[in-house]
Amino acid sequence: MQFRDYYEVMGVSKDATQDEIKRAYRKLARKYHPDVSKESDAEARFKEVGEAYEVLKDPEKRTAYDQLGKGWQQGQDFRPPPDWDAGFEFSGGGFTGGDASGFSDFFESLFGQQARGGGAGVGAYSPRAGGYRMRGDDHHAKVLIDLEDSFDSATRTITLQTPKVSADGHVRTQAHTLKVKIPKGVKPGQRIRLAGQGSPGMGDAPAGDLYLEIEFRPHALYRVDGADLTLDLPVAPWEAALGATVKVPTPEGMVDLKIPSGSVQGGKLRLKGRGLPAKPKGDLYVVLAITLPPAKDNKAKAFYKKMQQELAFNPRERLGV
Repeated sequence: MQFRDYYEVMGVSKDATQDEIKRAYRKLARKYHPDVSKESDAEARFKEVGEAYEVLKDPEKRTAYDQLGKGWQQGQDFRPPPDWDAGFEFSGGGFTGGDASGFSDFFESLFGQQARGGGAGVGAYSPRAGGYRMRGDDHHAKVLIDLEDSFDSATRTITLQTPKVSADGHVRTQAHTLKVKIPKGVKPGQRIRLAGQGSPGMGDAPAGDLYLEIEFRPHALYRVDGADLTLDLPVAPWEAALGATVKVPTPEGMVDLKIPSGSVQGGKLRLKGRGLPAKPKGDLYVVLAITLPPAKDNKAKAFYKKMQQELAFNPRERLGV
C-alpha cells in the first residue's frame, strides 16, 4: 500500500490555511469533474482530489494525518504505525459528497472507522423548549494505558489533543486533560464512556459522550491477547530436561511454577487465573525458552566438549541430515 501525500495532490503547502485548501479543492474539482473534463484520467483524479480534501478539510483528520511524518512518504509498502492515532479526540465529520467506497486502501487504513461513525446527535423542534434541540456529537479517542492499570483500578490523568481552527485559518491543537477511572480488568479494545464529555447540545438538549478506546502500551514482559497474557520464560537446559520448580513473575507477584521433566523449547504452561482480572479472569501462559550457558571460559568449553563426546545427539535429525 502506497503512502498518499494529500498536500501534493491538492497542490498546497503543509501549512496551508483551511480556506486555501477549500479554494484548491474547488479549482481541482471543476478541472477534473468527469462530466466536464476531457482529461483521460479525469475520474481517477477527481476521486483522488476528493479523498485528499476529505482528510485536509477536517481539522481532526488533518492533524492526525500530519503526525505520520514525512518519512512515511518514502517507499511503497506503507503500514500505519501501531496506535498511530492514539491521543487524538475525534468527533466524526461529514463527507464531501463523494463516494467514500471509492477512496483508497490508504484512507481506509487510517480513517475507515472514524469516517463511518460520526456520532452525530438527533435534532428535533420543541415548541415547549423554545425552538430547535439537538443532542451533542459523541467524541471518540484511543488512549494508551499500562497493563498494570487494569489490575490497579486507579485514576489516571489522560491528555488528548483536540484540533481547532485558529482565527488566521490554521489548524492548531489544544490539550484536553481529564481524570479517568480505569475499570479493573479492562481489556484492549474495550471502551470507557464519559457521559457529557462530548460536544455541547443545542437548545436544552444534553451534550454528547466521550468514548475512550483502551489499548495497552507494549510491556517489557507480557504479550496481551484478550484477557490472557503470555510470558517468555528463560530456562536452563537441565531445568527443562530434569524438571524443576522456578519463580515466575506475574503482574500480581512471584509464583512457583513446576517445569515437567523432558520439557522442550516452546513448550507452553498455563497459570490459571493469572491473566487480566476480567470476568472471567484471564490466564497467564508461560512459553519455555531454553537458554544455553555461554562458553566464555575454558571450563565451560571443556564441559561442552564432554557433552559433544558423550551424548548421542543430532539436533538436525528430523531434517534428514
